[in-house]
Parts: sequence; C-alpha cells; structure tokens
Amino acid sequence: MSPSGQPLTILVGIDGSPASLGALREAALLAHSVGAHIKAVTCWSHPNPYVVPYALGAFDFEGAAQSILDESMQTVFGTSVPTYVSPQLLHGHPRSALISASRHAGLLIVGRRGTGGFNGLLMGSVSAACSIHAQCPVMIVPA
Repeated sequence: MSPSGQPLTILVGIDGSPASLGALREAALLAHSVGAHIKAVTCWSHPNPYVVPYALGAFDFEGAAQSILDESMQTVFGTSVPTYVSPQLLHGHPRSALISASRHAGLLIVGRRGTGGFNGLLMGSVSAACSIHAQCPVMIVPA
C-alpha cells in the first residue's frame, strides 16, 4: 500500500525483449504478494526524419507498439491477464516517458537489455537513465 492508502502502482517498461518480459514477471510476483497494481507500458514515437531518411507515412508506429504490448501480455500471462494489470501505450521516447510516468508510481521495473550500443557498459541507455532520473525506486531485471 502507498502512504495514501491506495494500492502501490508498479510501472513496468515493456519492449518485447526477454529482459522486459522478465521485468513483467518480477512485477507480477511482487504485485501478487503485496496487493499492488501493475501498469505495463510500451512507449512509442515517430523517429526523427533526420535519423531515418525514408518516407515514414506508411508505417504505423503506434500499432506496432500495441502489437508488442499485446504479445508481451500473452507471453507472460497467457489468455487471462490478471485484473491488477493494466497494459497501456505511452507516446514518447522510452527514457523520458518512463521517467515522467515514474512520478505516479511506487516502483519502476525495467529490463536490462545490455550495452545500449557502447561496448563495456553494463546497462542499456533506458535502464541507466531510469536508474538515475526516475522519481521512484527502480528495479532493473537482467535478461
């Protein structure tokens, strides 16, 4: 329970990776044992046109994110998602969207996918940013 007497909210970042599925499984174990609510979120945004130099008009980024979230829920929970789990899409880059959403959570759980593009780093860029800037405690689950 939170200090206000409301159930604790566990925010989980889902990107379809094995690490994020592990994060969702950990959240489910915690939520079940302490009576918390899980907000499972997948973030999406339109890429910068300077980074992706081709026409983007035909690709449905929000729909692709919804598919990732749906498949992740299916993988972890099967056909019956518990009532204490709320899947949700968040518009924005995962780092900023999760950090912003963490202000309304009692715990943020993310998976650690790996190097984030730089050899030698132990965390990816999203998990590293969340561990530093989140406005609630953070649990990082390895792949």
